[in-house]
Amino acid sequence: MECQVLVEEFRGGILENVHMGVICGIHAEEDVCYSVGDSQHMTFLRSAAKPFQAIPVIQHGVAEQFGLTLEEVALFAASQRGEAYHIEALESIIRKTSIEEDQFYCCPSYPLNDEPKADYHRQHGEKRKLYHNCSGKHSGFMALAKVLGHELEGYWQLEHPVQQLGLAAMAEMADYPKENIGIGIDGCGFPVYAMPLQHIAQAYLKLACPDLIEQQVMREAVVSMTASMTAHPEMIASHNFICSVLLADPNIIAKGGAKGVYGFALKKERMSFALKVLDGSELVWPNIVASILEQIGYDNYETIERLYALSPKEIVNDNAAVVGERKAVFDLGV
Repeated sequence: MECQVLVEEFRGGILENVHMGVICGIHAEEDVCYSVGDSQHMTFLRSAAKPFQAIPVIQHGVAEQFGLTLEEVALFAASQRGEAYHIEALESIIRKTSIEEDQFYCCPSYPLNDEPKADYHRQHGEKRKLYHNCSGKHSGFMALAKVLGHELEGYWQLEHPVQQLGLAAMAEMADYPKENIGIGIDGCGFPVYAMPLQHIAQAYLKLACPDLIEQQVMREAVVSMTASMTAHPEMIASHNFICSVLLADPNIIAKGGAKGVYGFALKKERMSFALKVLDGSELVWPNIVASILEQIGYDNYETIERLYALSPKEIVNDNAAVVGERKAVFDLGV
């Protein structure tokens, strides 16, 4: 497999860490236009698949059937981190849909973010399934099963009808044969998809450019779903996180997944990127995405500055002293 160094980290002028990976950029009219490493690298989307898995949930009228708000709909594509606004919206979803928390297949968890986790521990709270970061996706699939008249039992299994709808939506958006999609099991128990990085970028391109979607019903569902993500970026992960920074820019649709995979697309440029950090690091996502945007001459520098605020070029220690630097070193060949 061909890969390249994406980010280097130095301490005291000495190279300490190297993050290698692959990047693929495509344009609606040019196919692959940027490639760092092997754009055909077989990559699990992990939670970067959630916007595509949410398509049949929206397409079959779950939001209308249960009177869901845009904030609640956004959770279907989210990796929520246990903030109070996440849990309030999730509790509202299960009330409206009459889903019981013990019907969720995902395991009980504590909040992912430090502050709500500390608060919850001070309250001596027990783990809850709603705190699992995939609970929004699970609620969407259970609500979809209800709307279509399917049993909730086994909704997480690949052979269940709602999972087949999610898989078909992924294949359609990625322009990749359903039978060729690699299948694993994600942390939450759902099927997880693998495909060449180029096709992940293709799927994200259609999120930003829905005119490329042939099926009208799917196109309308994508427009609705991405509108909820853009309207409430804090729901997709949380505030002060790369997804919220990128989605706060109305020109960008973005979502990350575990073990270093990230996808984003630019609407007016009609361009998308998918990347995989091979050591699984998520900490360097902001540096990589900021460098991509800089290299292509992206005109909203405020978004780039916000990314660097998440992961500064300067590395500081616990005393806030500058002890090193972090820099993206790949070249898109612009």
